[in-house]
Amino acid sequence: MSGPRLAGRRVLVVGAGTRPSADPEAPVGNGRAIAVVAGREGAAVGCADVDGDAAEETAGLVRAAGASATVHVGDVAEAAHCERVVTEAAEALGGVDGLVLNVGVGAGAGLRGTTPEEWDRVFAVNVRAHFLACKAALPLMGEGAAIVFVSSVAGLRPGSRIPAYDASKAALPGLCRHVAAEGARRGVRANVVAPGLIDTPLGRWATEGRPSRATTGVPLGRQGTAWEVAAPVVFLLSDDAAYVTGQVLAVDGGLSTIA
Repeated sequence: MSGPRLAGRRVLVVGAGTRPSADPEAPVGNGRAIAVVAGREGAAVGCADVDGDAAEETAGLVRAAGASATVHVGDVAEAAHCERVVTEAAEALGGVDGLVLNVGVGAGAGLRGTTPEEWDRVFAVNVRAHFLACKAALPLMGEGAAIVFVSSVAGLRPGSRIPAYDASKAALPGLCRHVAAEGARRGVRANVVAPGLIDTPLGRWATEGRPSRATTGVPLGRQGTAWEVAAPVVFLLSDDAAYVTGQVLAVDGGLSTIA
């Protein structure tokens, strides 16, 4: 198709900030890259994050790319915040045609090192928040709208050594399939993007805690970038993916294909 892929769309990116980093050469995070690329492709972008300053910085980058942006602050671990962020963004943007759920945390280490409280906290952010955001957004979305869940290759194969994280990320395709089935009645699609080893501030922090992460063999021979995650997310939001729903797309350099 010609012209910007998301021209006229209103896209809410939940988790649009980037983790603060003292690294002067810190890369951009997935949520920020998604918001900026969506703006470049013609969308008005709602930037939602628990960190208001990070969301404001992302919104500034979206505006610098020539698009309009709004900022919405909320902690998705709180049920009331999920609904408020969605309804607030819909009001500010004049509707919602795209929803990207890019929030996730990890806690614990192995079964013995994970408390019930850590398990519940991870699932509240990584799964319950996605359910609540979809519950609030779907009635506001119409024909041609799309939802993208950002999961992880950790939900497709073992490796993080954080059982709550792995299990919660594995739950997202199941939730997505239901949202896709229910959304199809309204002409709304839902898909999952599962990034692998991506060079982001959060990824670098994870590598500090588990140095072996940096030496994991990726068939393409390198880590990915947040921009390489943003591109397929924007594709799935666009009409180019009009016949794609209920699917999981691994963006991992082939990592999930090896034993």
